Amino acid sequence: MERRKVDPIARLIQALSRLPGVGEKSATRMAFYVLRQGPTFAADLAESLLEATQRVSLCARCQNLTDQAECGICADPQRDVRVLCVVENVQDLRAIERSQEFKGRYHVLHGTLAPLEGIGPEGIKVKELLSRLAGSDRSVEELIVATNPSVEGEATALYLQRVLQPMGFTVTRIASGLPIGGDFEYADPATISRALSGRQRMS
Repeated sequence: MERRKVDPIARLIQALSRLPGVGEKSATRMAFYVLRQGPTFAADLAESLLEATQRVSLCARCQNLTDQAECGICADPQRDVRVLCVVENVQDLRAIERSQEFKGRYHVLHGTLAPLEGIGPEGIKVKELLSRLAGSDRSVEELIVATNPSVEGEATALYLQRVLQPMGFTVTRIASGLPIGGDFEYADPATISRALSGRQRMS
């Protein structure tokens, strides 16, 4: 019995619909856009995707995404090494950078604590944070906990406070410039700037 061939258009739509926030309708529009652009566009897109997945990895220091051993922020001698901003993901780091308010360095957790989903401290980059504070980044004085103001983000902030304060660090929390349940990724630079400049010490 001859095996039925997979419809290449249906396969493309199915692949695109696996992207976060992309439903079947959006995936269909994207698929037909790619087809209209022709083979050169498709080849360039495929090459870009492959290059990014093959060359990009985690910064050895802050867990940011980079194509170098150490990301540009960590390698920048102009950054304030005394202040470390802890964020949930790389999107949040990039959003804060767009505000041009923060001049220190970062640590990316790549997630938040979510006990109901079985995600504890070992499931995010907490161990890496503690390791760098005890090793290469002993000059850090203040840690700004800039997790999003969600239930999981607040739980993660409280956990970090309990762990870091006994170690002698000043632990601050972003101000309420962001609405409850909001994300850094979608906030405008002015809102992020207010949240950072109005941070308060956690007690």
